[in-house]
Amino acid sequence: MANNKSAEKRARVSERKQARNKSAKSALRTAVKRYETEAAGKDPAAIGELWSKTQRIIDQTAAKGVVHRNTAARLKSKLARAAVRGK
Repeated sequence: MANNKSAEKRARVSERKQARNKSAKSALRTAVKRYETEAAGKDPAAIGELWSKTQRIIDQTAAKGVVHRNTAARLKSKLARAAVRGK
């Protein structure tokens, strides 16, 4: 429990950031799962459009610091390989 005003503020700010990060990470996971299911379906038109949306979400979460930039790069690489292989 916070004992002074600055500690109370840090606790409030931390809660807000945690909620934002949780939401962003959840959106990232949802986008990745959606892309993986579409890539398995092998519909090239849907894959192309969904790829740009998924890539944008990955880049945004990395830019906000929710995930590390290397994690984002690894995720994009994994998804690109999955699209090529059709998995």
